[in-house]
Amino acid sequence: MQFFKKILIYILILESKLIVRKYQPFVVAVTGSVGKTSTKDAIYCVLKDESKYVRKSDKSMNSEIGLPLTVIGVPNAWHSFGGWSRNIFEGLKLIMTTREYPDCLVLEIGADHPGDISSIAKWLKPDISVITKVSKTPVHVEFFNSPEQVFEEKATLATAVKEGGSLILFADDPDVSSLSDRVKRRNVSVLGYGTVATANVIGHDLSIVYKTEGDLRFPIGTKFNIDIHGVPTSVMISDVVGETYQYPILAAAAVGLARGIHREAIITSLERYNAPHGRMNVVRGINDSTIIDDTYNSSPDATSAALRTLRSIEVSGSKIAVLGDMMELGKYSAEEHKKIGREVAGIANVLITVGPRSRATADEAIRAGMDSRHVYSFDSSIDVGKAGMPVVVRGDVILVKGSQSVRMERIVKALLRNPDLSADSLVRQENEWLEKV
Repeated sequence: MQFFKKILIYILILESKLIVRKYQPFVVAVTGSVGKTSTKDAIYCVLKDESKYVRKSDKSMNSEIGLPLTVIGVPNAWHSFGGWSRNIFEGLKLIMTTREYPDCLVLEIGADHPGDISSIAKWLKPDISVITKVSKTPVHVEFFNSPEQVFEEKATLATAVKEGGSLILFADDPDVSSLSDRVKRRNVSVLGYGTVATANVIGHDLSIVYKTEGDLRFPIGTKFNIDIHGVPTSVMISDVVGETYQYPILAAAAVGLARGIHREAIITSLERYNAPHGRMNVVRGINDSTIIDDTYNSSPDATSAALRTLRSIEVSGSKIAVLGDMMELGKYSAEEHKKIGREVAGIANVLITVGPRSRATADEAIRAGMDSRHVYSFDSSIDVGKAGMPVVVRGDVILVKGSQSVRMERIVKALLRNPDLSADSLVRQENEWLEKV
């Protein structure tokens, strides 16, 4: 099976190289540790009306297989030999004949192992590279020698930008911002986005928007001001909460500037932005509760940001944190889970942990002063469903977060006020996922 996978990857990447060389699309590539998918989707929202035909990576297809699938324009065939054969044939048709092809590709690029990005950067040569926040303890670090090596891998996308292209950097992170030095002797423009005054696109005055129903207030979105060319404009993103979404919007605005799109057109496009599922989405739960669904994936930085949002939300009931394991942290795993335990102790009234690694979160939360009677631990999301959640009452706000393999969306589904809407509102609802144990 591994031999077949290697051959498949080789063929798909070779086809992708030839397709990009033949059709020469404008390429926007996004990497980082936090917010890649949301940033990619926001960029697509800005560019789709400014180009004839724009294609983006589906969901978070950013791997050595996912990226060429986007370039070729075919779906994941999962375990179907026939499906992969058809995908390869579609690539050959693009190479051997002239067909309609996107004039712009918005690609998300991840790094699971050393060399993942650098090998792609050698042939992709983006017109615009976007580097989001790179965590001090990034996810996937277990496959690298150090967090610094992860940073250097992601930094290769910055130096891969074409001559005459643009580099978009997360200005709030000094390390990411310093990548501008690596292109200063080249014909590459650099734009920063963030909340610091030195950024070219600045966000400020972020707040949560509420809706009142009787005696309850429910969070329904996030608004903030965005300064482009020094002119502030208010932006509201519905159905999501927290700082997580400010940065993708700012990054997308910076890409719009780099493409020469007028400020008003950028703002108009961003107002139509629909947040992807499982990323700080607000959904209505049982017993007039509110669920913050952040179940797509997890990392230390992302979990801390989600907890800060939970802290800031006004509630009439309790704040409940349901936290699953954070995967692929290697030797940093135990301490990072403990750090989250110390953070959540001062924020949530109830803590539920899911997975063996997160037991350290529960233990540390109790040591930090959380009442042990309000701390529960389960081995898996299935176990939570079997045992049943602690009683959720009117006005409670429930944050649900965990890494992909922990499958925390199962818990959100069990808590939905209308479970019939799960296919339209939750992550990993495809048959291939639903069939997995």
